[in-house]
Amino acid sequence: MVMLRLPSVKLWRAMVRVHSSCSSPPSPASAEQLEEAAGAPPPAAAAAAASATARRHWSEQREVFTIWMKSLVLNGSGCTVYDSGGRIVYRVDNYGSRRAADVCLMDLAGNVVVQILSKARLGHLVGRWDGYRPCRVAGAGAGGEQRPWFKAASEAWRGGGGPRCEFRSDDGSGDGRAVQRYRMEGRLGEAPGAARIVDGATGAAVAEVRRKTTAGGVALGDDVLTLLVEPNVDRSLILSLLLLHLDW
Repeated sequence: MVMLRLPSVKLWRAMVRVHSSCSSPPSPASAEQLEEAAGAPPPAAAAAAASATARRHWSEQREVFTIWMKSLVLNGSGCTVYDSGGRIVYRVDNYGSRRAADVCLMDLAGNVVVQILSKARLGHLVGRWDGYRPCRVAGAGAGGEQRPWFKAASEAWRGGGGPRCEFRSDDGSGDGRAVQRYRMEGRLGEAPGAARIVDGATGAAVAEVRRKTTAGGVALGDDVLTLLVEPNVDRSLILSLLLLHLDW
């Protein structure tokens, strides 16, 4: 009779801890670790990333841009924005017609910089829009609902001076001093440099748009514009207001 001796085998049993509804909630440190494990950045890191994203859209020096009111997409409606070096920095490409209810200002790679949603429109007389910046953590309200980065209004009938837009920007800090109001003055075509964006509080011009001309003063056409943006002014915010002013 032959005796076979089998090697000992250890059975490993997976241990799973389940937190029931009556169990104590995880500690704040554990909650943060769970968020990091799920891929969510810590609040401080997310806020820093949002701040860095915002800083990419303004400069400490005066900037000059060329706006070509043509889309890069065939049969599309939009515009293309070039910096002083001839590089594309922003674009708008709508596959539909102008005056769309949803317009996105994008960078060259197609990443949305500002999303503009039409809230109300009455012909050329009245318009209301809300603007949103993606991943704006500081702008989220209760329940995680994102509140508009800016609100804009156009009331062409007020004052009898043509279209006027009121622009309000809030950085989400809750500080009333962070709220700024910009307005568009003048119309393109009335005179060179007639269209300006001014600070509602100081009356100082923060940007100016005019028809682009050659060194000899020859206009390049109605669809080619020059935009000058003053230092420390968010150019994406200026371009958003300009799109509304151009009756986008």
